[in-house]
Amino acid sequence: MRSDPFQKSGFERYCAPGLGADVMRRREFIFGGATTLWSVSVRAQQDERVRRIGVLLPAAADDAEVQIWLAAFLQALAQLGWTIGRNMRVETHWATPNDTKIRQHAAELAAKAPDVILTGGTSTTGPMLRATRTVPIVFATVVDPVGAGFIESLARPGGNATGFLLYEYSLGGKWLELLKQIAPNIARVAVLRDADLVSGTGQFAAIQALAPSLKVEIVPVNMREAADLERSIAAFARSPNGGLILSGSGLSILHRELIIKLAARHKLPAVYYEKFFVTAGGLVSYGSDRIELYRLAAGYVDRILRGEKPGDLPVQAPTKFELVVNLKTAKALGLTVPPVILATATETIQ
Repeated sequence: MRSDPFQKSGFERYCAPGLGADVMRRREFIFGGATTLWSVSVRAQQDERVRRIGVLLPAAADDAEVQIWLAAFLQALAQLGWTIGRNMRVETHWATPNDTKIRQHAAELAAKAPDVILTGGTSTTGPMLRATRTVPIVFATVVDPVGAGFIESLARPGGNATGFLLYEYSLGGKWLELLKQIAPNIARVAVLRDADLVSGTGQFAAIQALAPSLKVEIVPVNMREAADLERSIAAFARSPNGGLILSGSGLSILHRELIIKLAARHKLPAVYYEKFFVTAGGLVSYGSDRIELYRLAAGYVDRILRGEKPGDLPVQAPTKFELVVNLKTAKALGLTVPPVILATATETIQ
C-alpha cells in the first residue's frame, strides 16, 4: 500500500471531526489533478520538436553590421514564439564574401538538412540552391531572383526558395538622379559593381540607361581585391568632376570601409544603397531598410516551420525606404545639400 505523507505529518489530527475523509478526498483530487497536469506538461515539452534553422551569411563572424541584421532576424523569431534551446536551434555559417568558402559552407549546411535555411543576398542564395533543392530556403535581400534563376516568378516562386527583394533595378536610376542633385557639376560616374553577379550587371544597366538624359558618362569598375579597387578609383579620380555609385553585393559590404575612405581621399561625391555606409562616413544613401527585411524573413521562416511551402509564398518587394545624408561629409566635399533632399531625408547626420 502506498505511504501517505500527509498521514505522517499528522494531517488528520488537525481536521474537524467528520471532515477528515472529505478533506482527504479533496487533497487527493487536488494533488492527483496537479500530477496529471504536470504529466501533460512534461509530455508536451517532450513532444515539442526542436526545429533546426541554418543561416548562411557572406561575412566574417566579427562583422558588427551583419550581426545587427542577424539579431533582428532572431528577435523577430522570438516574437513569433521561437526560443533558442526550447523549440529552436540555430546554426550560423559565417562564410565571408569569399566564393570558395561560401560554396564550402553551403555544402556543409545542406548536408545537415535543417528544417529551413536563411540566406542573405545573391552571393549566398545561389550556392545554397546549388547545394540543395529540397531544404526550404528564405533569402532576405536578393535583387533579381528571377534573373538569377532562383525562382520561377515573384508571385509563384515554385521550388524550395522564396524571400524578399533588396530593391528593384530601377532604383539605380534614382541613385544617379540623387548624385546629380547633390553634386550638379559631376560629368563622370564610376559604378562599383560585382560583375560576376547578375544583379551587378543589371544595376549597372539601369544606371547607364538614365545617364544620357543627365549628360553623365558612366564608367564600370569591377570590384575584386582591395588593391585592384584602390588602383581603379585612383585612376578614375585623375579626371575632374567625378562621382561614385556603389551597387549592392557581398563585396561592397566587405570593402565598405575602404570605399568610404577612397571617396573621401579623392574628393568624390558618392551615393550608397545602404544607410550604414553613410553612418560610417559616406555622403548619401537611398535604399530599403535591411533590418526590416531580416525581420520579415523571420516571418517566412515561421510560416515554413508551421507547414507552408516556400514555393507558395510570393517574393515580396520592400516597402520601407531610407534617404540618409551625412552633412559633415558634404561640408568636407564642399557641397551644399539642396533643401529638397533635406526635406525628404529620413535621417541627417551632423
